[in-house]
Amino acid sequence: MLDQIALRAELADHYDLAPSTDIALANADIFARMDRVVTPPDWAIYAPYVAAINKLKKERNAVILAHNYMTPEIYHGIADVVGDSLQLAIEATKVEVDVIVQCGVHFMAETSKILNPSKTVLIPDMEAGCSLAESITAEGIAQMRAQYPGAPVVTYVNTTAEVKAASDICCTSSNAVQIVRGLDSDTVIMTPDKYLAQNIANLVPEKNIVWWDGACIVHEQYTAQDLKDFREWNPGTRIIAHPECPPDVVAEADFSGSTSGIIDYVTQQRPEKAMLVTECSMASNISDALPDVDFVGPCNMCPYMKKITLEKVLWSLHTMEGAVEIDPQVADKARVAVQRMIDLSAKMAG
Repeated sequence: MLDQIALRAELADHYDLAPSTDIALANADIFARMDRVVTPPDWAIYAPYVAAINKLKKERNAVILAHNYMTPEIYHGIADVVGDSLQLAIEATKVEVDVIVQCGVHFMAETSKILNPSKTVLIPDMEAGCSLAESITAEGIAQMRAQYPGAPVVTYVNTTAEVKAASDICCTSSNAVQIVRGLDSDTVIMTPDKYLAQNIANLVPEKNIVWWDGACIVHEQYTAQDLKDFREWNPGTRIIAHPECPPDVVAEADFSGSTSGIIDYVTQQRPEKAMLVTECSMASNISDALPDVDFVGPCNMCPYMKKITLEKVLWSLHTMEGAVEIDPQVADKARVAVQRMIDLSAKMAG
């Protein structure tokens, strides 16, 4: 665990991080991307960190990859690449830098390291985990294979390198349908998200999809009754759910898709009011770009994603601590599963 007191003392010795209206004004172009959801006083607090990080990442020849669930000051303030798990995995193979800073959770940093074994991959907080990644092990994959001999294993990217290495191919919520449909097998094992698997099974009825009993702590909290009640209270609201939600929640929604799919849908449809049934930062990050859309309703916060802060990103770049390491043999096997996903996704898109 990071020693926050020592961290702040060390950073204070090297950077002027006191709230500053001057630095805030000097970076007004960055603030304009988030001023609908971040107040000017808060921006005066964030701006010194944003300026220091953006300067330091150039000195380190680093790039910052940020998931769509990052907070706005990270998503808009310091990220070079933003996206869902698939987009970040693909972009990780394209960056020509020495250092990758992964603003997301640990499995995402592992995926970047798997695809870039010669680069330094940093995660600002090693404790930024994932309930899905923690729900299954390589032994669990072996159990499923024994139960369904010959069935290919499709593993969600929200898993450890060891689990990916034990799988045949990876998937994300944005390409799971295409991956499963493209496999030459009647029975397909999907791990570890039971709800994603069940939602894919509804979309690919020609396959016998079996699944591991895992779930996302953010998305499993939503219920279909929540959505029905919200419709009564807010008629006309477009409800958009992530496929990690239970199937009855997805059935009650107007649209279901990955985080990138959600962004595309809202951008194209421009509903007057939209409720995003996913992690809280999604609406915040796209709010300024869609001023005509009123984002309403409850959301659930991911405690793991919120472990990544500007302060920790600066610390990571300053000290170069938090490097992700993977056993080379595990990484080689995991790379096969991840690359198969990328290649098949590219083939389907073409």
